[in-house]
Amino acid sequence: MSKTNNFDVQSTFCVLCGRTDDCPEKYGEKRTYVEYNLTVHYYCLLMSSGIWQRGEEDEGVDGFLITDIRKEVNRAAKLKCNICKKKGASIGCVAPKCKRSYHFPCGLQRECIFQFMEDFRSYCWEHRPVQTFTDKESREASQCTICLDLVEHLPLYTVLKSPCCKNAWFHRECLQYQALSAGIFFFRCTVCNNKDSFQKEMLRMGIHIPERDASWELEENAYQDLLHCYQHCDVKRCLCKKGRDYNEPDSKWEIKRCQYCGSRGTHLACSSLRSWEQNWECMECRSIFAKSGKYSKRKKRALATSEKTNGTTCLLEEPPPKSPRQSSGSPCNFLLQSPKIMCQNLSPCSHLEFPASNRVTMSLSPVMSNRNWSLRHRHLRKQRWEACNILKELKVQVKTKTTRLNINAENIWSSALKGFRQRIFSPTNTIEVSFLNCKNKSKTKTSAASKHHFFQLLMHHLQNSSLFEGSSGKNLSLDFQAVKENLYFEAGKMIAVCLVHGGPSPGFFSKTLFDCLVYGPENVKPVLEDVADVDVAQTIKTIKYANNLSSLQSTLQDCCEFLAAAGCLKPVTALCDKNMLVNDLLIYHVIKRITLPLESFRQGLKTLGVLEKMQMHPDVFSSILCHKPERLSAETVCDLFTIHSSSDVNKVEGADFWMGYLQDVESGESVVTLEDILLFVTGSCYIPSIGFDPEPTIKFLHITYPIGNRLLNCLELPITKTYQQFKNKMELTIRNTLRAEKE
Repeated sequence: MSKTNNFDVQSTFCVLCGRTDDCPEKYGEKRTYVEYNLTVHYYCLLMSSGIWQRGEEDEGVDGFLITDIRKEVNRAAKLKCNICKKKGASIGCVAPKCKRSYHFPCGLQRECIFQFMEDFRSYCWEHRPVQTFTDKESREASQCTICLDLVEHLPLYTVLKSPCCKNAWFHRECLQYQALSAGIFFFRCTVCNNKDSFQKEMLRMGIHIPERDASWELEENAYQDLLHCYQHCDVKRCLCKKGRDYNEPDSKWEIKRCQYCGSRGTHLACSSLRSWEQNWECMECRSIFAKSGKYSKRKKRALATSEKTNGTTCLLEEPPPKSPRQSSGSPCNFLLQSPKIMCQNLSPCSHLEFPASNRVTMSLSPVMSNRNWSLRHRHLRKQRWEACNILKELKVQVKTKTTRLNINAENIWSSALKGFRQRIFSPTNTIEVSFLNCKNKSKTKTSAASKHHFFQLLMHHLQNSSLFEGSSGKNLSLDFQAVKENLYFEAGKMIAVCLVHGGPSPGFFSKTLFDCLVYGPENVKPVLEDVADVDVAQTIKTIKYANNLSSLQSTLQDCCEFLAAAGCLKPVTALCDKNMLVNDLLIYHVIKRITLPLESFRQGLKTLGVLEKMQMHPDVFSSILCHKPERLSAETVCDLFTIHSSSDVNKVEGADFWMGYLQDVESGESVVTLEDILLFVTGSCYIPSIGFDPEPTIKFLHITYPIGNRLLNCLELPITKTYQQFKNKMELTIRNTLRAEKE
């Protein structure tokens, strides 16, 4: 449509509500389209009863066609608002036989409920949904957990209570502002961090949760300060003539940071340190150790050693202990021992040849150094390695014949379901994925990268879908519509295909769900944590912890309908009967109730023989189905790549620089992440359950910039004279390549 030249002041009024207010928090973004001579509030458009998004997202106003908007304006012009009595009421109450109509701003003032989900329903002040308040709940005012002001425990429009926490109450306005700021990925209960049931209830009660990332994640360079290293000499008398901020690497004026807090520093000469490799603690950290009694012996040794030094002694600072920077058990030792080097003229190096200012001391936290954690970590890693080998055996079934899936990332479930149900789809065919943009044109993206991204999106959707319930470890939910549409079978099939075709580890199964699949539901004993419904869990908990027969019988009398529905309404004559009753309730709510979904899900997991292997190797498969994938670390990435070199490379600086760079990335002293490096080389930001094929390799060549060959999973790295040159080239290339792909 051509632009109009007669755009006058009247166009600043919203065509649906007739107001000029510009308040995005209340009415949504106010948008003016000069070319259409049109101004509209986004929420007014979303909630209007007679209009739908029939176009693509770049057509009209976010998919609302201009012709449809004009028709809706004409329709609303005939309707009078039941609140302000003016024409143009485009929103109607969806309650049966209710004929009330109103403008969106008027509805807010009259405390109507607008549900920003599914078909965007609206309810008038008489028929709006309300939260249930039991007599047992306290009527005393408490603090809103967002603004900390008092909130009354009353069934008011302005007050909302959490569905997952008994004593969590909020002001509606506080919740709405938090939802707009946090977005759908971060909006959750401020007390227990529950996301699923909390968001579901808040959407029902009219809280708008935008489908975008959190505002703090969208802010450009929001975390830039975290990348800055502290460089300042804090000893009481600094000896450097060029000032406390002067830092010259590989000299006595290099700044060394406190090995514990990192927020204090000293020049080497100012604290009589002979080299950068010596540990140093600031006065604050040293005093903490002294009070705890863990520092006295070390302090005494340090003083003894300092007497032998010829350097200038620190005034008012005691010299630090002279222990080596790296010991045999150092967490950095993996960089010197673990890489697989495939050329004789490349050997594990004994020191890192790069500027000291870029070196990072990596120390394990008390939790990380715990022996039990370390054993468990190694055990999980071993099991994942075995799972990888088993999945490779299953992959032998996959043929070279390809099946292409056309995927819309914004509607991942529908497009994936359509692809898996197409007549020509076969789990034994090689899968190719083509992502579609809003105009249904294929995006240019490598086949491997598209497939990795598709499986990642699909697993994330399944984890948060209505087919599963629970906060962390998920069990199957009971969704009769999903059973009718055979969606549980499709979900099991998708997970099986994902594992064999190179997708990520699901990692969200509860132990109970996994045991039901492997050993059969009749051999599984569920626990209270498996009950996702907060009210049901509370009822069972009350029965479980009843301390006398009278209170137990009173509780059972109060919930007799609940017990009858579960088939557990039995006479109780002794307190010990509660144990059997609790067990029966758990079995009903966690297992018996989902018999149909569970069987359907099991059938889906039989695809490509995955369920059979799960039953043969339960411990191995629990590592990838019940535990979150291992977080990428410098050690993991280092082990992942096999290092090669060309015949004319006789130096080892390349390997040194690569290992040191991984340390910098892991410690946050780089603009890229370990996931970015993996994505640059392989097209995947995660390590698939089945591993990479072919295995990732590194070559050091006389080239200008690094090259990521995703067909061969090969990273070609330039040979540079200094570490800083190597780091700059890596960051420039990886950042610009990934940014160009994203755009």
